[in-house]
Amino acid sequence: MPQLRLALAQVNACVGDLAGNAELVVEWSRKAVEAGAHLVVFPEMVLTGYPVEDLALRESFASASRRKLEELAKRLDEAGAGGLPVYVGYLDRDEKGMRNAAAVLHGGEVVARQFKHHLPNYGVFDERRYFTPGDTLDVVRLHGLEIGMVICEDLWQDGGPIAALGAAGVDLVVSPNASPYERNKDDLRLPLVARRAAEAKAPLAYVNTVGGQDELVFDGDTIVVAADGELLTRAPQFVEHLVLLDLDLPGGASRAAGSFEGFEVRRLVLSEDPLPAYDALPAPQPAEPLSDEAEVWHALVTGLRDYVHKNGFRSVVLGLSGGIDSAVVAALAVDALGADAVHCVSMPSVYSSDHSKSDAYELAQRTGVNYSVQPIADMVRVFVDQLGLTGLAEENVQARCRGMALMGLSNQHGHLVLATGNKSELAVGYSTIYGDAVGGFAPIKDVLKTLVWDLARWRNAQAEKLGELPPIPENSISKPPSAELRPGQVDTDSLPDYELLDSLLDDYVEGDKGYHDLIEMGFDHELVDRVLRMVDRAEYKRRQYPPGTKITLKAFGRDRRLPITNGWREG
Repeated sequence: MPQLRLALAQVNACVGDLAGNAELVVEWSRKAVEAGAHLVVFPEMVLTGYPVEDLALRESFASASRRKLEELAKRLDEAGAGGLPVYVGYLDRDEKGMRNAAAVLHGGEVVARQFKHHLPNYGVFDERRYFTPGDTLDVVRLHGLEIGMVICEDLWQDGGPIAALGAAGVDLVVSPNASPYERNKDDLRLPLVARRAAEAKAPLAYVNTVGGQDELVFDGDTIVVAADGELLTRAPQFVEHLVLLDLDLPGGASRAAGSFEGFEVRRLVLSEDPLPAYDALPAPQPAEPLSDEAEVWHALVTGLRDYVHKNGFRSVVLGLSGGIDSAVVAALAVDALGADAVHCVSMPSVYSSDHSKSDAYELAQRTGVNYSVQPIADMVRVFVDQLGLTGLAEENVQARCRGMALMGLSNQHGHLVLATGNKSELAVGYSTIYGDAVGGFAPIKDVLKTLVWDLARWRNAQAEKLGELPPIPENSISKPPSAELRPGQVDTDSLPDYELLDSLLDDYVEGDKGYHDLIEMGFDHELVDRVLRMVDRAEYKRRQYPPGTKITLKAFGRDRRLPITNGWREG
């Protein structure tokens, strides 16, 4: 049977950094050459990064992308990778409009270009706003084998390019992807890829990007399956990785060109003769799947690390209250950036408990972060006395003094401020705008409160397994949560129990269930009235909250777009 050594480059590109991304392609193509690969496939739009959003509307950016692609082909040739077909995603533009494109680079030239057909327009995707769909498929003949390609959504949607390639005949399908992470999505990928391989009647190689881009994080999870759907290998999540796999392909696929299933199939010959027989590498074992908590933790760490580094920050600062949310954010920051780059500030008020102050100090000692104490009582007193503040206004000014202190430290030292609010609080508006909501990034913005606790327990357990000191004090996990803005305050004074609240939020926010649906599901009508009213009234706060890593099907922001001025109420 004909052999082929396939390389799939699961890499971390940066949106807009054409020069840096081109060098990334050269670097990993060299690795593929050194490993004896016969072709290498990079993720969707690796040259431009993904998603480019409204950069796609700029002719200057599209032209720069095309020029850089031509330069990259020559650069690969000069770097000793010219004999290796390199599949590279990029932004193109022709007389019909902007294109989400992928090209084959070989021998110093761009030898094939293909445009994505299915343009997703749901969730975080707005591709119909930017791109014109393609209707041609370039099948490349390499060492006598017919290699077809589909780009991301062309794999995820029924029919279309996969059906056309199956009808036309291919020996292998490669699929560049930029598929964002969300919980349990890895459970969907393998069955999907297996189905598409059966439809194409050929092995299928799915390569995904990795890394963070604003709210999105990409987990990699590159997969190769045989024509019958058998898993051949799977890459680890959340790390750059070069998959190398020797394939024994049956060959003999039809070489028909022309119209198939509404697509024009074009054939390009790079080499006719099969490779001489060679000793195959042992097939890499599929990566062990991560637990749910491990997967979420790695996603949050990756999203935070890349947001900080790709935006040129060297350090972060956050308020450390002694509570669970700031403790988890601090632990995430240490894992993402290292303790030296994390600055934690305790900002006690007259209402701060001794245990809150001691728990904050203990976390700092456990993790080795930079730690300081900045009491806010005097600052608060100035506002309260001068403005005559009482009640809620007095409570909120405490949070705003803390926000002001963090922003002052940020301006003085160049730190990025991390907001520490969770999805449950953000949903119901249990935060102070311009107070604890200040910041440049919100690492747990899409994490419900109950999951925050689960993550804290998981992270401590992982540390114990490794013989390390758990980063999060047990008291921060076990004590009742409180904003400590008035004497004896706890969260349940204002909110339902978090287990119940999160269950309801999951159905209302992610499930888009209406009032009567929620009642039929067994929730108490007074609870539903109360929670839905809080959620709907807090939209203006969410619009002004910092970006944060998306981990769920429906995160606040791109996924869930509701009007602020809105007369509709459920119930």
